[in-house]
Amino acid sequence: MNNASEPAPSTAFREPVFRESAFRAPAPKAIGPADATGVLKAMSPGVVDFLFRRLVAGESAEDVQWHREGTALSAQVPGAELARRLAETDLESLTPTELFHYVRAAQRLSAWAEALREEAVGRYCAVPPARPEAPADAAPERRI
Repeated sequence: MNNASEPAPSTAFREPVFRESAFRAPAPKAIGPADATGVLKAMSPGVVDFLFRRLVAGESAEDVQWHREGTALSAQVPGAELARRLAETDLESLTPTELFHYVRAAQRLSAWAEALREEAVGRYCAVPPARPEAPADAAPERRI
């Protein structure tokens, strides 16, 4: 079988044997809420779901519908209505932008309430105005 014209098989060079497992990427690590960092850590699962659905639909990630439904928190005049709206808001459902506007509105409401308190304290601590003196020719008041 080995003719002199045929070269002897060389054991120095072997063709590489490729295994399918050598080309597989490692399985992705499951990422849970504990692994979230940055902005994702601040977002609730409901917000992440909302943003995902918006992006898949090709819509902006910014929720613009709430601007059409009434006065935005950033435009609400400080007072009882703003306090009611802040108290009834579900913070877990807010996007990061809405949460920012919520915090700003709460700060405005707090400053407004502080101004009311300072005015009331000022009135409470103020020197009572001098009582006008009765005219000399007026008859003294008689009580029984």
